Amino acid sequence: MTEPLSIFPIGEPNNAYAQYFDGQSYLAPISTEQIGIFNVTFEPGCRNHWHIHHAKTGGGQILIVVAGRGYYQEEGKPARELKPGDVVNIPANVKHWHGAAKDSWFQHLAVEVSGEETSNEWCEAVSSEEYAKLK
Repeated sequence: MTEPLSIFPIGEPNNAYAQYFDGQSYLAPISTEQIGIFNVTFEPGCRNHWHIHHAKTGGGQILIVVAGRGYYQEEGKPARELKPGDVVNIPANVKHWHGAAKDSWFQHLAVEVSGEETSNEWCEAVSSEEYAKLK
């Protein structure tokens, strides 16, 4: 990569969560006061594992795509292609994954939605067979 993907920084390698990603991702905190907002950058082909943002009330996550091309998928539904300007509202307690297309870097802002008794549950990896079907 020779030029920035967007106005947001790529950040540091996302080593703390590397076991929950297939491929290399990067994390840059944008805001840690009032509400958490993080810029997540995925190298081509990188995706996170299926996961759930649990909450008793509130909670969930909002993704705002700022660069590249990627995908979002909820369990039991087809994958949705994502491009800059797309917004994904992920309710609490919904199993899902998101990540880059095979041939594109991908960047989104991840907004943490406040809630009560929130936690994250990381699940299985997205199968290579299912991911290979995406264009």
